[in-house]
Amino acid sequence: MTSRSAPESASSPRSAGHWPLRRMTARGRDEEHRVASPLELLFDLCFVVAIAQAGAELVHAVAEGHAGQGILDYAMIFFAIWWAWMNFSWFASAYDNDDVLYRVVTLVQIAGVLVLAAGVSKAFENHDFLVVWLGYAIMRFAMIAQWLRVARSTEGTERTAALRYAGGVLLCQIGWLGLLFAPGAGRPWVFLVVALAELCVPLYAEKDFTTSWHPHHIAERYGLFTIIVLGETIAAATVAVKSAVDEHDALGELLPIAAGGLLIVFSAWWIYFVVPIHGHLRSSGQAFLWGYGHYLIFSSAAAIGAGLEVAVEQTVGTAHISALSASAAVTLPTALFFLAVWALHSRHFKVGIAQQVVLPATALLVILCTFLGDWAVLTAGIVSALSVAAGVLMTTRTAAGEAVTGTAGSA
Repeated sequence: MTSRSAPESASSPRSAGHWPLRRMTARGRDEEHRVASPLELLFDLCFVVAIAQAGAELVHAVAEGHAGQGILDYAMIFFAIWWAWMNFSWFASAYDNDDVLYRVVTLVQIAGVLVLAAGVSKAFENHDFLVVWLGYAIMRFAMIAQWLRVARSTEGTERTAALRYAGGVLLCQIGWLGLLFAPGAGRPWVFLVVALAELCVPLYAEKDFTTSWHPHHIAERYGLFTIIVLGETIAAATVAVKSAVDEHDALGELLPIAAGGLLIVFSAWWIYFVVPIHGHLRSSGQAFLWGYGHYLIFSSAAAIGAGLEVAVEQTVGTAHISALSASAAVTLPTALFFLAVWALHSRHFKVGIAQQVVLPATALLVILCTFLGDWAVLTAGIVSALSVAAGVLMTTRTAAGEAVTGTAGSA
């Protein structure tokens, strides 16, 4: 999104005021001062409402000993939230013209995710996906309307790409009806088939034309959403600890979980933002892999918060699971987050095998912390923090070595 304080030329459609309707043409990929808009920030915050609902239901399922079904339902619901968010974010990066109609259609998408959030409980508890489907449909039909606006304003291969997007989204939305009518055992297979079809739509739509998404803007959008998800994780864990302290007077037992959880979240933030990833997003192939891979980053980050809640409930005796299962609810998503960030971000900026193995080794050690009983979460947090410290130390030494080499070379 262009900075509202940045000067614009008189010929720019964004300098002429917010007309109800203007041509929806591509924005420049090298556009300066491109930052997230207030509308995009509101979009993110409302989407996190749905993530919070999915996380709360995951906590309930795991605490009741139904981890397998809970994780499956969580993966399905989270896909709908993430995919709608991602489609909007990349579209906005290329075509946000900030006119009245664009704003209204975006607000409709926000309303859609709030409808979806209202149906999360029924989807988990009764496997009734009607409200979730309806909320997702609202978001997707709004997205179709945006792509049709692009098709109306463009020509050639760009217009073809827009029509492919609109048609692909429509066909997939029809496919999601299978979740409403398929028998219970068949729903995961319907989800898998239609989810794969959704993932193929951008690949097919852009095979002859690449939309002009902005690398720095996309990197910022993903970064902001990561921050918001991590913030929701802290909020959920804080509420769980407060409730446990108020109702069970178990502050001493909960302090290790609170401290460990905070170290994990702080480390997750540090590791994600330590590299300037926008410089890596140079081609559509790299961008697709990076963008799709964030399903694991976002879902695991949110699941860390759910895991901390489960650990708190197990500690005070309100969860019907073992300490090992409660610890795994924290350590497994934490390890997945570290591995996903390494695969998508960090490995592109590491020099030498020692730097490359830090995050994979950290993920393995975090998993091993699962078996430490009441100290599992705290130990996992300490391991995560030590990983950050090791990364900083190695990077500092590498930079110092390069500086010495450069000085010697110039001499």
